[in-house]
Amino acid sequence: MNSRFWLAIEHALASQAQGVDSLDSFAGHAAVLALITDSPSPELIFTLRAKHLNHHAGEVCFPGGMWESHDASLTATALRETHEEIGLAPNMIEVLGALPPRTTRSGTLVHPFVGRIAADNHFRLNHHELETLFSVPLTAFRQGLQVRMDSFERHGVRTQIPAYHYKDYEIWGFTAGVTAQLLDLLRSFYD
Repeated sequence: MNSRFWLAIEHALASQAQGVDSLDSFAGHAAVLALITDSPSPELIFTLRAKHLNHHAGEVCFPGGMWESHDASLTATALRETHEEIGLAPNMIEVLGALPPRTTRSGTLVHPFVGRIAADNHFRLNHHELETLFSVPLTAFRQGLQVRMDSFERHGVRTQIPAYHYKDYEIWGFTAGVTAQLLDLLRSFYD
């Protein structure tokens, strides 16, 4: 993909979540990393969590997890968790920016970061945490992967979030919400 595409993403993200790493405390926060491949037809990377896990078992997610005290920032959390889960070292990822934080059904505030990776990366999955990794071409979302709108209520506020179906995978809930935010951001300059 041309450099104008990536610069446009960085510029759009810059206005989305300024100061995300300047909070006084990150305790109780989590971070995820939505990775886009740098290829002629960019793809978004997703993981399928292992079915034996206590939290979000069998769900489609982005790599990520809870902030730990040795993480210097939430960006560091996203990079560390991505390395632990799918084997990409931080120097293999260009963090382009962040989307606004979102709260999960369980009440965790999660900060979604967006990164660019080479198209030819070799992933090393942590099979204790993940069943598999898959990618979805950005163009596939425009061709109609959305199958329904889910409605969630939290503290009396009802939110509508799309759900997507790709091959044998269902992308819903928090991950679908972040995906929809990212797709909306990309829609204005991606063809």
